[in-house]
Amino acid sequence: MSDDYFDSKEYSKIDFTKTKIIKGEYDNCVFTNCNFGNVHASNIQFVESEFIDCNFSNAIVKQTAFKDVNFTNCKMIGVKFNECNPFLLQFSFTECQLNFSSFYQLKISNTRFEKCSLEEVDFTETIANSSVFNNCNLKNSIFDNTNLEKSDFRTSFNFTINPEENRLRGAKFSRNTIDGLFSKYKIIVE
Repeated sequence: MSDDYFDSKEYSKIDFTKTKIIKGEYDNCVFTNCNFGNVHASNIQFVESEFIDCNFSNAIVKQTAFKDVNFTNCKMIGVKFNECNPFLLQFSFTECQLNFSSFYQLKISNTRFEKCSLEEVDFTETIANSSVFNNCNLKNSIFDNTNLEKSDFRTSFNFTINPEENRLRGAKFSRNTIDGLFSKYKIIVE
């Protein structure tokens, strides 16, 4: 990894498909309206940084570190977060499109998903305990051997979670959305 270090810088309207991103550590930086679509953003460290209105769709984030990073209104379709650096991994997502992304086998405890589209996202074997899924669309997302203990799904919708194949102790659901827990049994909840 490069020794380049960028502290408290702001990047606006940069198309990283045309301007190559410099590998290094970005500490307390803000990226606004930048395009990372299909970009190799591997082996970069983002620490206490923020991404606003950015396109990350199909970006390659192999061994990329996201340490206390916030994504707001970002398009992040098909991102394989399971390939990023798991050390001190911590991020949150607000009003983001994360469809077809993967968190396979990641430890993402205490992650906050706020008003996100999470259609067909892979949470297989993910440790996502104490996470919040607030007003999120989880249509066709995969929960298989996933730790969701103490997670909050009270305002989310379109999820299907098999209680026999996932850890749900202390997880919160509302009566309006509980049918996603019973779909396996073909029970009709009215």
